Amino acid sequence: MEALYLLIPLSVLLVFVALWIFFRASDNGQFEDLVGPGLRILQDDDKPPLEDPSKTD
Repeated sequence: MEALYLLIPLSVLLVFVALWIFFRASDNGQFEDLVGPGLRILQDDDKPPLEDPSKTD
């Protein structure tokens, strides 16, 4: 029973810390573009890079 006096406040504190981290990430724009990274991985970028015309052999 005495363990509950320690565990309940610690769990409440843990919930508030998790909420604080979530809202801080949300305010900093962490969740702004959820679709972009998923579409970027599907784009085909296997083309060789363009050669620089200023380079001469």
